[in-house]
Formats: sequence, C-alpha cells, structure tokens
Amino acid sequence: MKALDPLLARWPLLALLASAGLLATAHVFQALGYAPCVLCLRQREVFWVAGGVALGGLVLTGLLKGPRWRGALNLILGLIFLVSVGVAAYHAGVEWKFWPGPAACAPGGAVSVEDMGALLAGEAVEMPSCDEAAWVFLGLSMAGWNALISLALAGLSFLAARKEWSRR
Repeated sequence: MKALDPLLARWPLLALLASAGLLATAHVFQALGYAPCVLCLRQREVFWVAGGVALGGLVLTGLLKGPRWRGALNLILGLIFLVSVGVAAYHAGVEWKFWPGPAACAPGGAVSVEDMGALLAGEAVEMPSCDEAAWVFLGLSMAGWNALISLALAGLSFLAARKEWSRR
C-alpha cells in the first residue's frame, strides 16, 4: 500500500488524466473506423462526468486550501467510476447476449446528423449494433476492458478517500 501513496496523494489529478486518456482512446478507435453504438456513447458520458468532477474538485480544493474536501472528492470519483463499471458491464452483457440491449441499440435504432444527411441523400447507412463487439483483445471487448479499468479506477478512488480521511 505504501507504494501507492504518491499516486493516491494526487488522485483527483490522475483521475482527470485517466478520464481524458480513456476518452481520447475512444476517439482514436472511432477515427480508425470503429463507430460507437449507443451504449459506447453512454460509457463516454460517464468519463466526461468523472473528468468534470475531478477538474472542478481540483479547483475547489485549490481555492479552499482545505484537504478535508479531498476525501469527499475521491469518494465521489469512486462512485462515478462505479457507475462506469455498471454501464460497461451492462454493455458487455449485451455483447455476450446475456440480456437484450435497449431498443436504440438495434441496427438502425439511432441515427447521427451525418447519417441523417446520408439517408436523405438516398445512401445506405448501417448503424452499429450494441450486441456485437467491434473489437476484442484477449477475449474482452472494449466494454469489457472499460469495466475492468473503471473498477480499478473506482478502487483507487476509494483507497485515496480512505487515505485522506485517515490523515485526520
């Protein structure tokens, strides 16, 4: 646990960087041609929230010069990352056909502005389905990896919160 102390001391900043890194990775995959489905986009929203909370918390704790807020901030980040675990695990379950996805996840269920333009021009548009993993590495889809990474981020957030509260 002592090896994690430097990491945990700067946890809100690292949570912000992790959220930004995961969002950047998702956009790189999209640029490489892996179109996101509805649940992929939902997973991104959670990281936008985590990044925003981390940034806001960094500003707040900097302005208030109070370490007492850092424990609460880390706890909130842990809860947000747990939401990410839930969304990603749900998506992975849809991909494994453990349960059905929302109606918007069926091919043709959601259409972007660009796709609407293509449809109006008479072009065929194939929307990604949530129940087919577009990319798999070591047996896990992007949603599966997201669940594991989010679980690690939640655990580190809770450890950072505990460390902050144990200092007092």
